[in-house]
Amino acid sequence: MKLYFNVEYIVKAGENLELVIGEEGSAVHVHTMFCAENGLWKCEVDYFSKSISYLYRVVDDKKNVVREEFVLHYLNFPHNYKEFIIFDEWNNKNFPENYLNNKILYNKLHGFIPEKSTVLKKHTHLFRIEAPIYNPDWRIVLFGSTPSLGGWSYDKAIHLFQTDFGIWEASVEIPENEIIQFKYCIYDTRENRVIDVETGENRFTVANPVADVLQIVSNHYFRFKGYQMYHDAGVAVPVFSLRSEDGFGVGEFADLKKLAEWAKETNLGIIQILPINDTTANYSWTDSYPYAAVSVYALHPQYISLERLDFSLPKELVNEYRVEKEDLNALALIDYEKMIAGKWRYLKATFNAEKESIYKDRGFKKFIKDNESWLVPYSAFCVLRDKYKTPNFNDWKTHKKYIAGKISQLFTTKSKDYDSCMVHAWVQYELHKQLKEAVDYTHSLGVSLKGDLPIGIYRYSVEAWTEPELFGMDFQAGAPPDQFTELGQNWEFPTYNWEAMKADDYKWWKNRFKALEQYFDAMRIDHILGFFRIWRMPISAVQGILGYFYPAVPIVLDEFKALQIPFTFERYCKPFINNQILSDMFGADRGKVLEFIDTNQDGTYSFKEEFDTQRKLVDFFKKNPRGSIEEQLISLCANVLFLTEERKGETGYHPRFNVYNTESFNYLSESEQKSIYELYHDYFFRRQDHLWLEKAMEKLPVILNATKMLICGEDLGMVPACVPVAMDELAIIALKVQRMPSENIPFYNPRNASYMNVITASSHDSSTLRQWWKEDPALTQRYFNQQLIQYGKAPQELTPYLAEIIMKQHLYNEAMLAIFPIQEFMATDAELTNKNIDDERINNPAVFPHYWRYRMHIRLEDLKEKQSFNEKIAYWVKDSRRM
Repeated sequence: MKLYFNVEYIVKAGENLELVIGEEGSAVHVHTMFCAENGLWKCEVDYFSKSISYLYRVVDDKKNVVREEFVLHYLNFPHNYKEFIIFDEWNNKNFPENYLNNKILYNKLHGFIPEKSTVLKKHTHLFRIEAPIYNPDWRIVLFGSTPSLGGWSYDKAIHLFQTDFGIWEASVEIPENEIIQFKYCIYDTRENRVIDVETGENRFTVANPVADVLQIVSNHYFRFKGYQMYHDAGVAVPVFSLRSEDGFGVGEFADLKKLAEWAKETNLGIIQILPINDTTANYSWTDSYPYAAVSVYALHPQYISLERLDFSLPKELVNEYRVEKEDLNALALIDYEKMIAGKWRYLKATFNAEKESIYKDRGFKKFIKDNESWLVPYSAFCVLRDKYKTPNFNDWKTHKKYIAGKISQLFTTKSKDYDSCMVHAWVQYELHKQLKEAVDYTHSLGVSLKGDLPIGIYRYSVEAWTEPELFGMDFQAGAPPDQFTELGQNWEFPTYNWEAMKADDYKWWKNRFKALEQYFDAMRIDHILGFFRIWRMPISAVQGILGYFYPAVPIVLDEFKALQIPFTFERYCKPFINNQILSDMFGADRGKVLEFIDTNQDGTYSFKEEFDTQRKLVDFFKKNPRGSIEEQLISLCANVLFLTEERKGETGYHPRFNVYNTESFNYLSESEQKSIYELYHDYFFRRQDHLWLEKAMEKLPVILNATKMLICGEDLGMVPACVPVAMDELAIIALKVQRMPSENIPFYNPRNASYMNVITASSHDSSTLRQWWKEDPALTQRYFNQQLIQYGKAPQELTPYLAEIIMKQHLYNEAMLAIFPIQEFMATDAELTNKNIDDERINNPAVFPHYWRYRMHIRLEDLKEKQSFNEKIAYWVKDSRRM
């Protein structure tokens, strides 16, 4: 079989195009193309299969890959032809039409049955176009300049067949020997007519006078107008926050079905939730933090419905269960410790009573076999965590170091820990079934699910135990200072060893996405900046202020010399302490500080070795409280100008964040201050961008191509210039929060949102709109007048009328997604607002650890009955064309 490839592409001098064909089960085949004329590249290939996947790439004169397509081309060949001329287009990832061929489309068309496109021997051309259409009443047709293509008549348009999700094909006989112009159109099956033609110039192809050769016109992509593209509105609410009559003091997976019913009634097409992985470290309220999972695969037992298990509770526990359930459900907020203790008590009782039947369950056996790679180490981890009363495997008496052969022995019937392991595996099986049932039901209503992927892993997690080589266990990840906290954030997660992950083509990430794809149609990547660079702190630091970007191009000694900065390690990299600083910081308590510092010959002071890091001080204060001076001493440790990094035998220096606001900086000479400020500005705003872009483009294309989920990136905070560039090229949906603009403006105007955005009024990390309204009256007044275009003095409380204006600003625009926290929906109705306004906040990043315990104050069953409220929301969504 002969394939003749043709693709138009302009390259620079010295560059060439290559065709890379991947055959299943074998190595890729690379074919050098030649440039015929006007940027048309050609290649002839002998091929012997009915389908093909391939991509084009640009190489320089040394065969280095300059750039390549992120998305593969796929073609199927009819059996009655032996030769094919393929006219192709370079496949850009960032065509929204391309990226929207994802799980949301599959969900919207959940009844879709692929159609067959018959290719007859007389046909000369096969037209193929990628057009993800979310309206089930629409189809693709084409018409063109020749009589065989209808002569530009809508009534004679050629109907295409949807042979796969978003893929449309039709073969025709074009006997005319001339240049052929054509366009694709949208045909409405209810109106039985063409309702619109794609934008842009006419498309062209050439005649095909050669018999027995089929010309494939492979187009990317249908050129939609804005309103024809996929637009959706949705609700954001953590699963734990859902309230229903069936719950046990917390939201459960089964409650998603009721939420989906409400979403369907209000025309909301997407539900966004927070991470749902198991965070059980010590069974205390600190485990309520959903971004510190002990396993990136295991689901959290808090979400299990005890009433929907395959087996009933033991009869003697039923009354006790009902009383406990009633008490927990009556609470305004989650009591995490009572809830999780109760669930485990009833789960273990059920397991022990039904153990014999559970072990015989074929479905359970299959689940263990299919998920063995993560389920066995997870179950063993849980048993050892409970046995030694800590998730910190470094403190266990046995199995501190993970050895697969020894751990698998715990899963044998001879092991005394067999039942303990199996109960955790069984709970995961039941959780999976309950979540899958909720997902399938949600999909049957045409509603999609958007999950949340934490950027980090918990330091004492299964993954850190089993694969420590993939992580920087000697470091901590966090975020630099921002509007949430002046001292930055220390998440205490290890960083990633990206080089080790790259070595096996990011298999760890691919597996993680594959697991999430079982349940979710879209995914929010938390802190997507972490794929470009992470804010890294040494283990010795407690506050995020003592971090630096990694990877980064640090400052080296030669740069200090070039700028004539009198650098010394003690002065620049150690906390600077003098008498004035001690007096200013500690006042009358100054004498108490002498226990922790030594006097230097020049009259300055240094921390004693046993207290010379924040971590040492914190550990000391846990056992030896020192009252009011503790916090100030820890902060004094951060009074440095530069942080050090050892790299391949050379020390690199990173300016401390906001170095010009330190006391140490104030005691430098004016010339030193000027030079250091120049270095600081270059470090943070100029020298890193190319490196960060390069690192992101190494890993993100590989990882993203492993999933069919729609990917959104949380790109708030200090965003370097390279991030929006890469997100645009990779078609990653960006996040816009009105009161957290990335630009130097007070508020982001949703009206300015471009298509590849998800916009929202608040996030789970921010205060709610009603809380924010009262935080800063001057800012609120400005927002009231300038953003909401209201006159006079702003009211003290956010009224439902104003909340409605805010919501409509976010609905009526070009952004792909408008997703609102459920609290903001309630704010538009006086009857539904929570009287306890502070109960509605989910997280406060300035407080760590924070108790994540928000619950809806109204049950989902009751919310579904609020007819006028639901009709109002449904009308807004429909009127804004988001359905």
